[in-house]
Amino acid sequence: MFRVTAAAAAQVKVAAQQGGMDGLALRLAAQKKPDGSFDYRMGFDEAKDEDIELASEGVKIVMAPEYVPLLDEATLDFVELEEGDFQFIFVNPRDPNYSPAPRES
Repeated sequence: MFRVTAAAAAQVKVAAQQGGMDGLALRLAAQKKPDGSFDYRMGFDEAKDEDIELASEGVKIVMAPEYVPLLDEATLDFVELEEGDFQFIFVNPRDPNYSPAPRES
């Protein structure tokens, strides 16, 4: 299913604390754009009855069932893209823009 790296989990927890969202789950969503690429969304939210709930690296995750096929086997990471520029990224083999790269972890 979906997983969160240790680096992403640490940053999610910091963001939740800074935003006063402690105790809320991380809600994920993905949509396929007309060109085939994926658009990812995330934010803090309470779980709804129909949600799929899971946890990774101590982060509670929720998503609507319709997003599971797009997010299955994906990973949320927090990386330095350029010096001093840290961002969340989705590493998703289902995304046509996915390019496997060697990772150290």
